[in-house]
Amino acid sequence: MSTPKRYTITAALPYANGPKHIGHLAGAYLPADVYARYLRLNKRDVLFVCGSDEHGTAIANQAIKEKTTPREIVDKYHKLLIDCFEQFGIQFDVYHRTSDPLHHETAQAFFKNMNDRGLLEEKTTEQFYDEEAQQFLADRYITGTCPNCSHPKAYGDQCEKCGSSLNPEDLISPRSTLSGNAPVMRPTKHWYLPLDKYEKWLNEWIIEGHKDDWKVNVYGQCKSWIEGGLHPRAVTRDLDWGVKVPVEGADGKVLYVWFDAPIGYISATRQWGLNTGKDWEPYWKDADTKLVHFIGKDNIVFHCIIFPVMLHAHGGYILPDNVPANEFLNLEGDKMSTSGGWSIEMHEYLADFPGKADELRYTLLSNLPESKDSEFTWKDYQTKCTSELADIFSNFVHRTMTLVEKGHAGKVPDATVYTKDDLLVLEKAAKFPELIGDNIERYRFRDALMEFMNLARLGNKYLTDAEPWKIKNDEARVSTILNVSLQLCASLGFLSEPFLPFASQKLLRMLNLQQRGWDAGKATNHLPAGHQLNAKEMLFQKVDESMVKIQLDKLEAKRAAVIAAQPKTEEPKKEPVVVAAADLHPLADICTFDDFVKMDIRVGTIIEAEKMPKSDKLLKLKVDIGHSVRTILSGIAKHYSPEQVIGQQVTVLVNLAPRKMMGTESEGMILMAENKDGELSFVAPTKGHMHNGGIVK
Repeated sequence: MSTPKRYTITAALPYANGPKHIGHLAGAYLPADVYARYLRLNKRDVLFVCGSDEHGTAIANQAIKEKTTPREIVDKYHKLLIDCFEQFGIQFDVYHRTSDPLHHETAQAFFKNMNDRGLLEEKTTEQFYDEEAQQFLADRYITGTCPNCSHPKAYGDQCEKCGSSLNPEDLISPRSTLSGNAPVMRPTKHWYLPLDKYEKWLNEWIIEGHKDDWKVNVYGQCKSWIEGGLHPRAVTRDLDWGVKVPVEGADGKVLYVWFDAPIGYISATRQWGLNTGKDWEPYWKDADTKLVHFIGKDNIVFHCIIFPVMLHAHGGYILPDNVPANEFLNLEGDKMSTSGGWSIEMHEYLADFPGKADELRYTLLSNLPESKDSEFTWKDYQTKCTSELADIFSNFVHRTMTLVEKGHAGKVPDATVYTKDDLLVLEKAAKFPELIGDNIERYRFRDALMEFMNLARLGNKYLTDAEPWKIKNDEARVSTILNVSLQLCASLGFLSEPFLPFASQKLLRMLNLQQRGWDAGKATNHLPAGHQLNAKEMLFQKVDESMVKIQLDKLEAKRAAVIAAQPKTEEPKKEPVVVAAADLHPLADICTFDDFVKMDIRVGTIIEAEKMPKSDKLLKLKVDIGHSVRTILSGIAKHYSPEQVIGQQVTVLVNLAPRKMMGTESEGMILMAENKDGELSFVAPTKGHMHNGGIVK
């Protein structure tokens, strides 16, 4: 495939109604930044676009609650977002906002073009109206009792207790949040995008055209939406805060936020053109431009179906080449939620860990939810910072710099006597730019980071094995070892920039080098003999156990405060469930397909087993799941002896959050079946011996 002439990279516009947590950082902004930095290092023409999404009912509703204006809300959080992104090194070319007049002009022109050409449909429907407030009510301005779980504070679009998607008409005893009164139904006219008319085109463009290059999770969700049938979707709503509908007689109506927000990428690009004096149009209208959207999975339908339909219908715009959406990042065994008090906000991390943006970038990148939900834990953060960044990367650089400072006055020693091992290490090092770059080009950022750390491991092992500090009376040999080690440090300095931009700057400053681009990592002679190095600095430091405890305590306290602040409501009385004698285990609540596919269940083989001391229930098992061996504590000791289970094939839930029991961390769950007498039996393959790591579907 030929290299595109230019790249337009977008990251989902963050909603400016509050701070954003590290799940948002991992979902869209961090991988987009790695991709953009990598392309720039390869001398590609890159435009990286983002901005604050500042319209919608949530912001208008929040302003009412806080007795302020939507403008004050968005101004406050727009500044906070910019500050956080800058401190994390997210290097946008332009960061705009949808409340800017240029965006309003752009979005109105887009709507008017489609409406004037008859591409939108006008419909009059009955909607809730608040007679006291004298306005139609958006979904979030209506609360009532959820018809599914009886929660009395459900919104008109969703019950935040049971998670059900709702329509305002579904609510029992609906009330307006503006006046507290029961709303009435009144007719209102709106404009709709007829998505159903584009099903054939979407079939050809996505289902046939992108089945091989889009991520499985993205393609699968799109396929499900399209094959399930699409329906017209309103592009306007009754609201004061937003982009006014540019049609006569549309007073009190604005463009629906889902319609105007993606146009924000275009208006941001126009602003970039004004800022730089460059022509913005090729970045959206030239076929030789590659458009890539970085988003979270909750935005897939908007960026893969709705926005492309808008661009296609309008005409003249390119379509996204790829939408490498990520799944969700959970936190310490639970879903991350700012409103639920279970989150790490970006600004909170920056306040608690000043100057340590790279440490979080590294931890998040190493565990990105690229194809399924993943999890952040403070223990893993500690391990990544201590055992990898400090003990491998930083340790190698620090040891090398220290030896050169002490033995060679901080000047690069000459390499005169290369051994076979020296040449082999340099040959291996020269391959890493391609290994890392290939993964970044395919949006495999975890694998790219792993290859980068393999380069650091290569250097660390080389220096450890060579042991120049033990060599006496062979200065030429010592000089060569240190020269080779410094060349590897230079490669690490060049190649770390996409992942660890601050460490990259620090390392190159120590080496007295300027960034020379991605291909510089292939060379192994950046530091000539006699080149003066600068004073060494510590790249990374270990994270103490006490820091982890402080953060875990803070997290628990935060959630407790949110729970304590919630109004107390009576739980609805439930009718007793009558269970037949033979049915000791009633069926669980219905789960969605999305809930099911989160579970990663693999075939494994028990290779070791022993009883846990001081427990009559637990066996400590070592289970081979193909790519690794897991320690799993299983409560089966009353049903099986250790000798009985060794060699037994089992099914393992491998992406269950680790749990510490009796001082041992269990890294998964063995699936068992239980009969009416309480006896347990393994759920295992029945057709011969399956390979370890095989996926259970």
